[in-house]
Amino acid sequence: MVQLSRNMVGTVVVGGALALTLGALAYPSMLGLDTVSTSGDRIIANTQWGPFTESDRAFVVAVRAAGLWEHPVGLIGLQKGQSKGVLTASQHLVDGHAALDETCRKIAPMLNVTLPNIASPQQEGFVNTLKADQGKQFDVDFANILRMTHGSIFNTVAKVRSTTKNTLVRALADQANDTVLDHITVMEQTGLVDFDTTLFTQTTPPKLPKSDMTPPVPPAGQPLVVLPPPPNATSTPVDLGPAMNGPAANGS
Repeated sequence: MVQLSRNMVGTVVVGGALALTLGALAYPSMLGLDTVSTSGDRIIANTQWGPFTESDRAFVVAVRAAGLWEHPVGLIGLQKGQSKGVLTASQHLVDGHAALDETCRKIAPMLNVTLPNIASPQQEGFVNTLKADQGKQFDVDFANILRMTHGSIFNTVAKVRSTTKNTLVRALADQANDTVLDHITVMEQTGLVDFDTTLFTQTTPPKLPKSDMTPPVPPAGQPLVVLPPPPNATSTPVDLGPAMNGPAANGS
């Protein structure tokens, strides 16, 4: 059985990549809200692209936060990866999250969503673990951390896609679904994933305070961090053309 590092076990939490409920609570003041309902289906805006709920907003924020740690980890993997599988997976992380983040940055201002520029403390913990790892341990922790985080949010992405009434969020969820599945696949193809340990951690996470799982709100007026695509990018942002036409044109 693969032994995960102590730092990894201490920071792994289900939904690490996309902590939707906490994300919904992270940015209310930036959106002009005094209180936030605990119900994710509460409509916070009626837009030309359909109703926009707390869960929708949380999803947009969380997609952004995911890229803010996984894109840098991909760059680290390209430098430190010991195996061909990890190098390939690192390329997929950089490529996929650059494209996904561009879509996220396009729709966020249209939906009046404030995006973070820094990932959550828990997500930064993943990055710090991998920065400290050396040699084979890096490859092992890389594959298991990222398989766990992507696996933990796969069902959440599907739920957002199946329930949102907002066409822009639906388009983002389509792209996120494809990206997450691709990243799950390349992590498994490294041959380093310990499924017993990873799935156990994925389904029975330790408890962390909300502050550890919430990306900080950026200072007012701070420019958005841009996640650059690789020179040989194969992923592209989703075509928002159909989504821009709104729910009537999409039959919803």
